[in-house]
Amino acid sequence: MRVPSRSPGQRPGPPAAPARRRPRGPGRPPAAIGPDLDAYRDAVAELLVEVGALASASSTKARQVLIDQRLREPAIAAVLDATPQGLIGARETLLLEMARYQPNARSSAADLTALVRIYLLSRIDVMWWRDAGTFLTDTEVHHSVDLVDLDWLRRRDLLRFRYTEQPRSLVGRGVRALRRRVLPDATPRTAGLLFRRARREVVALLNDIGREFAAVTPAGTPPLWVTSLVRSAEHQYRLRRLGYAAMVPSGHCLGWAVDLEMEWFGRFGVRDTLAGLLLNRQRAGEINVVDEGQAWHVCLAPTATARLRRAYEAEMGI
Repeated sequence: MRVPSRSPGQRPGPPAAPARRRPRGPGRPPAAIGPDLDAYRDAVAELLVEVGALASASSTKARQVLIDQRLREPAIAAVLDATPQGLIGARETLLLEMARYQPNARSSAADLTALVRIYLLSRIDVMWWRDAGTFLTDTEVHHSVDLVDLDWLRRRDLLRFRYTEQPRSLVGRGVRALRRRVLPDATPRTAGLLFRRARREVVALLNDIGREFAAVTPAGTPPLWVTSLVRSAEHQYRLRRLGYAAMVPSGHCLGWAVDLEMEWFGRFGVRDTLAGLLLNRQRAGEINVVDEGQAWHVCLAPTATARLRRAYEAEMGI
């Protein structure tokens, strides 16, 4: 099975063009006939093999030549050209990310190959949602009418997935640390959500996946677990300064991407089951999937939003 494959590092600003403020709303979907995403993913997979063969520090120049050549191949260029940065901007951003890369325990990019995989496959999100508005600040996320409060839905038993929030105080962090020492495997090792808000269509997608996952796994398997949802660009930059592989632009900052826990489900023997469900949906054109190790990044395709909005309204009795 082929598995699909995520700082500004310091202010001032991100390595690419800063997020642009655009009108709110789901954005204009791209043309019905777009780049061949299967060909793009295959070309990226081939590129990753070559990047892995040039992993040593002495191969920096060779890696740059390789990136220059391979990004111009039609299968890859077609996707990158359709992003807001275009091919040249995407190339420059990737090369800068590679030059700045420093492995650390927080980053989902364990090595340069993982960094390239995360960056290039996440460009599908950016291409799909190139006309969507970016949530620039934490305040915009908290007050956007396009997002719903998950805690309100959870209290009414309307969610088929779980999440935890980031502790907001020293006491909360202490309780979290104690719980992890006493029950280290009871929940995924994740910082939790800073914003417990999501688009309605994303809630419907997660509920749909959660129900399907529960139906095909043994009794006692924990529900689907979400580790990240919408982020502001402000928070994305914060993550980059902490060493996370938080790419810019990002589907998270548009509200259309989520991260799902994968590694923790290995102890229940169902990690591959969840992976199969996600890859099936990717093959159907409903989502884009990026393997980030412990978690998988999932972005909703524009073509699936109408169905999922109807599903959300039906579930909520709207």
